[in-house]
Amino acid sequence: MSVEELEKEQAPRQAGFGPVAWLRWTWRTLTSMKTALILLFLLALGSVPGSLVPQRGVDPDKVARLYEQSPTLAEWYDRFQLFEVFTSAWFAAVYLLLFASLIGCVVPRAAVYVRELRRKPPAAPKNLSRLPHSASFEASLEDGLEAEEAARRLRKLRFRVVTGDGWVSAEKGYLRETGNLFFHVALLGILLSIGAGSLFGYRGNVLVVEGDGFANTVAAYDRFIPGSQVSAESLEPFSFQLADFKVSYQVTGDKKGQALDYTARLKVNDSPTAPARDYDLKVNDPLEINGTQTYLIGNGYAPVFKVTDGKGQVAFEGPVACLIEEKATMTSGCVVKVPDAQPSQLGFLLRFLPTSVPLTNGGYASAFPGELNPEVQVLGAFSGDLGVRSGKPQSVYMLAEPEVEKKLKRLIMGSNAPKPLAVGQSVDLPDGLGKLEFTGVKEWITLQTAYDPGRMAALLAAGTAVVAIALSLMIRRRRVFVRIQEGRVHVGGLTRTEGSAAGFAEEFADIVKVLSAGEKYVR
Repeated sequence: MSVEELEKEQAPRQAGFGPVAWLRWTWRTLTSMKTALILLFLLALGSVPGSLVPQRGVDPDKVARLYEQSPTLAEWYDRFQLFEVFTSAWFAAVYLLLFASLIGCVVPRAAVYVRELRRKPPAAPKNLSRLPHSASFEASLEDGLEAEEAARRLRKLRFRVVTGDGWVSAEKGYLRETGNLFFHVALLGILLSIGAGSLFGYRGNVLVVEGDGFANTVAAYDRFIPGSQVSAESLEPFSFQLADFKVSYQVTGDKKGQALDYTARLKVNDSPTAPARDYDLKVNDPLEINGTQTYLIGNGYAPVFKVTDGKGQVAFEGPVACLIEEKATMTSGCVVKVPDAQPSQLGFLLRFLPTSVPLTNGGYASAFPGELNPEVQVLGAFSGDLGVRSGKPQSVYMLAEPEVEKKLKRLIMGSNAPKPLAVGQSVDLPDGLGKLEFTGVKEWITLQTAYDPGRMAALLAAGTAVVAIALSLMIRRRRVFVRIQEGRVHVGGLTRTEGSAAGFAEEFADIVKVLSAGEKYVR
């Protein structure tokens, strides 16, 4: 065997990076402060689409309108779960990783903090003049008594004090680390509170028209998002009726038409056996019953129609909730489906104008969001199979699926459309297929009912986090040492917090004044 082969064989082999090493590296990376800050930034960044894109759980009407106006964009939003940001898989992944990272940061930090609390200040250095801050003055007592007097005065300044043979060591500012630790614990508390709300809470949306009622049951919601531990029996058994809804608008000035106040007058039953009570529901002033909160989140118009079919029978009568097309004027689009009409099903595309005014081009528009001159434009009337009995779910805001709508017969469209209908007016359909009558106007409101058992815990944790971070930023960790040598008292000081040396200079000067004061020691 050659010398080179012998050296190669005797050379130490490099250890492989096996699965255990990879797991250890992954855990250290995940629990580092840098990773926690990155995840916290990603969580904040991921919350941005929740504010910019309408959420199904908050404003389903805007989601439906987006599907009508930009179906391709809405499909991409839905594909990336942007309509449900806070319940999406990617948001949950960031949330859980941040949760694990914070646990990995807090547990070892808590152990270090406990050791720091039990650790005594170190002995005073021999040469205090080498410290960043130092001073000396003549001793007025014997060495031992001077050291005891210095320790007593430092204790009065809330320093933790240790004494030795002719020296005193003092330290304060432990609340800085306390604030740092409690801040991380508070963040964990916020995450746990959010998790508790996701498991045991629920959220639902419902549209209610004036005169109609609502009972807090799963079947009554238009959209219901329960936690994994929520059942139908978990819901608070309250109910209410929408007696009236009023909106006040600015009627003059540059802000004419701006909404000033919303008031929904409810008749509330807190339980099936409780008597009804009056309650005025307003924006940001929810109805709360045993921790379940009901918020007013939207409103619109629901014109009332009566449809008589070709056989003279009333095939439809009632209010129809319209989607808002122009928020400034509350111009709204309505769809009326009459599947029970004979001899053929009927459908109508309508536009509601709260304050209708004629335009110079012969058209009509709404000039004010309030209900001053309500009229309805008949944009289209159709007969034929609307596909409502096919078993396939359909939107109440769409006449029919595109492939079904192509097969419908157009009865009124374009140039032969009548003038807008005022309340009490009607339009006859061609071929004796019936009549559409505009009989009145009601309003609708959208409500969000939410139960979140972690709400108060999250509020307390957030408050704790604010106080804790203030302690962490405002308090400095500092040490003061005293040595008595040859009839002189030498004082030295330093801070253990970067960037706070300048602020400590004034405090150190005050400490020296206290130590050198003329008050004598009394045993």
